[in-house]
Amino acid sequence: MPLYILNKNNFESLFGTPQLPTPKQDLTIIGQKSDCSEFLVLSDTAYPQLELQSIVPSGFDFTYCQSWGLTINDAVIHRVKQDIRAKAYPSIPDQLDTLFWHGIDAWKETIQAIKDAHPK
Repeated sequence: MPLYILNKNNFESLFGTPQLPTPKQDLTIIGQKSDCSEFLVLSDTAYPQLELQSIVPSGFDFTYCQSWGLTINDAVIHRVKQDIRAKAYPSIPDQLDTLFWHGIDAWKETIQAIKDAHPK
């Protein structure tokens, strides 16, 4: 997942308004400037409102998981990507139900779709 900056002036055009939201399932906000003028995001889609980053920019507070601290660096971005991938998998009980009721091929299909959507 590439790293982008979203300027506050483009926030509404990307996400919509509270009355008419346009959710983005493939985009995760991981940080913001203290004045909320810019947001740091990971996204599989290069939306026109996003500015691609080749390095981790400074001046952003980490907001994805506060217990991890506030520093954003390459290691933290890698950890966020791993976390997003892990959360995409069905729970173990749901995976066992799939195996029992639908067989190994259905389970493999489900797992492969997640691996394809969230490559390491």
